[in-house]
Amino acid sequence: MSDAAPGPNSRRKSKFTPRQAATGGARTSAMIASLDAEGRQTVAAPFGQALCDLAATRDDIVGLTADLSKYTDLHVFAKAYPERFYQMGMAEQVMISAAAGLAREGFTPFATTYAVFASRRAYDFIFMAIAEENLPVRIVCALPGLTTGYGPSHQATEDLAIFRGMPNLTIVDPCCATDITQATRAIADHPGPVYMRLLRGQVPDVLSEYGYRFRLDRAQMIRDGADVLFISTGFMTMRTLDAATALEADGIDCAVLHVPVIKPLDIQTIRAEAARAGRLVVTAENHSITGGLGEAVAADLLRAGLHPAFRSIALPDEFLDAGALPTLHDQYGLSVASITARVRSWL
Repeated sequence: MSDAAPGPNSRRKSKFTPRQAATGGARTSAMIASLDAEGRQTVAAPFGQALCDLAATRDDIVGLTADLSKYTDLHVFAKAYPERFYQMGMAEQVMISAAAGLAREGFTPFATTYAVFASRRAYDFIFMAIAEENLPVRIVCALPGLTTGYGPSHQATEDLAIFRGMPNLTIVDPCCATDITQATRAIADHPGPVYMRLLRGQVPDVLSEYGYRFRLDRAQMIRDGADVLFISTGFMTMRTLDAATALEADGIDCAVLHVPVIKPLDIQTIRAEAARAGRLVVTAENHSITGGLGEAVAADLLRAGLHPAFRSIALPDEFLDAGALPTLHDQYGLSVASITARVRSWL
């Protein structure tokens, strides 16, 4: 079965067409919008390219997809290594079971689909066939959180909450092209299962200018500051870095702690930074306010007896609207303008 773009007869299609989903009469596709400020350098298909680089020196690397290779950048790998690529069709449960079998035979499978389909449809198969057996399967999923305008059928706003309770599963939420490239290499060597959220296509490159190095065991302080501590993950680290720059004009000095690994959480670094006096702690994530990074950080700080001034920037606990992404990010508080306005109001 070929990779098909959502169409009138596809079960992967929400009830909104791109033009119906665009708000205010705009003609911008809800699926095609920049996640970052215009003018920033981008990298094409960083996940697919990184996987090809790995496969060049490792015969154990294989790729599987549930009819979505073009939309998870696995098509790059499929073209380079067709004999190691498996198109499983619209059958996430079958794909996950096959990946588990391949892992048992000594392969390192990278299985790709949309985050909604992995978390909602294939959960029990991931739990029983992969996580319980602690198999080295990497589940790499596009459209995490609010990265599509097609509405609740495609918006995986609760995937972190679903997967955080699964034992043995490492959860990764990269920020940008540099983060994705480095994380792909790192998770290939991890002995257990991994769920990684994926930005696909032309992905902004943000962290390379900071000398960033991805680590599975460590959150990274990207910039320091005395007034506000942003603890962010995924593309929200792009946004908090831009917000920190904007807030400098008001004399507000912001730190940005990037947390690319949600589970296991680097509680030592988070506690040490949150314990510094005089800073407002603000978590920022592309996920529901329920069950994500914010709740994980807040719970751990309480357990550690730390009580900083604390706020969360996250999506509401509700089914979100369809629409053009820039409009939705403004509406739900993920845009740079929304972040800066909220921080000003909290100080």
